[in-house]
Amino acid sequence: MNINNQLIFEFKSKKNFNTEDYFVSESNKYAYKIIKKWPRWTKKIVNIYGEKYSGKTHLANIFKKKANGFFINSDKINNNILKQFKLYETIIIDGFYNEVEEELLYTIFNLVEQDNKFLIIFSRIPISDFKFKLKDTESRVKNCLSVEIQAPDDELIFAIIMKSFSDRQITIDKKIINFILNRINRSYSKIHDFIYKIDELSLKKKKPINFKTIKEIL
Repeated sequence: MNINNQLIFEFKSKKNFNTEDYFVSESNKYAYKIIKKWPRWTKKIVNIYGEKYSGKTHLANIFKKKANGFFINSDKINNNILKQFKLYETIIIDGFYNEVEEELLYTIFNLVEQDNKFLIIFSRIPISDFKFKLKDTESRVKNCLSVEIQAPDDELIFAIIMKSFSDRQITIDKKIINFILNRINRSYSKIHDFIYKIDELSLKKKKPINFKTIKEIL
């Protein structure tokens, strides 16, 4: 095998949310620009949404470091949390699935407006698509800045696959990555499933990563 066609990495298999590890492409560049643009936002409330595994939590952590914000998962929000919200200029809600009590959510919106804070909500679908009983809540939600992380393009898929192999210290030929790229489903979830199966076959079952293995997984 030609060494020039080989990708060799020495990284430890450890998940991190560093800014330099977030690969920007056409699919996610607008969401990334919004994060970098803070605090020069056109609106105080921003909703970034995208498919599962599309990098929302990574972006949320990048923003947390940049803005020194208060980070919380949506399912952990309760009335007691409001006291902590008041101590921060920025509030980051990750994994929003509309499980937050509506009156509490409306209180958070009011807090952001009254105290001139910033709120960013990460969700799989636009929060404006959720059904709300209170007209005031619905009005606030529709008035926020909504940004989509789009389906991954070829450049991003290549970067995700390459980074996943490097994190696992797997040496792989570029031709194999291009082979995967031309056949894999354009979905973050499908890419995640593919990488999981690579783990299972190469690490657990000790199978080599070659065209035969890749075809078996795809």
